[in-house]
Amino acid sequence: MITYAIIAAVVIILAVSFVFTAKRNSAIQKNGIEADAVVSRVEESETEDNDGHRDVNYTYYVRYQTQDGKTVEAKLGNAPARAYEGMSLRIKYVPEKPKYVLPVD
Repeated sequence: MITYAIIAAVVIILAVSFVFTAKRNSAIQKNGIEADAVVSRVEESETEDNDGHRDVNYTYYVRYQTQDGKTVEAKLGNAPARAYEGMSLRIKYVPEKPKYVLPVD
């Protein structure tokens, strides 16, 4: 019985997280301000499952300048394939939350 409760809780948490991320990304795509950015760093993390299978995940950060002249380093959501440190790209951000950005399609 406890197992079902744990599974249900995990499913609910994942669903809420998915909805939050989708809403945030939609707001950035719809209302975001475009800016030039450069990939400032790439963080690599490794996870291993119970079978010993390892997955490598990458988190990309970009540095850009806001409309009011502030330099910001932000996490890049939906990073383009083959992104690398020093790569230039166009991003979108919302001034209220400049620490998370998306690449321009």
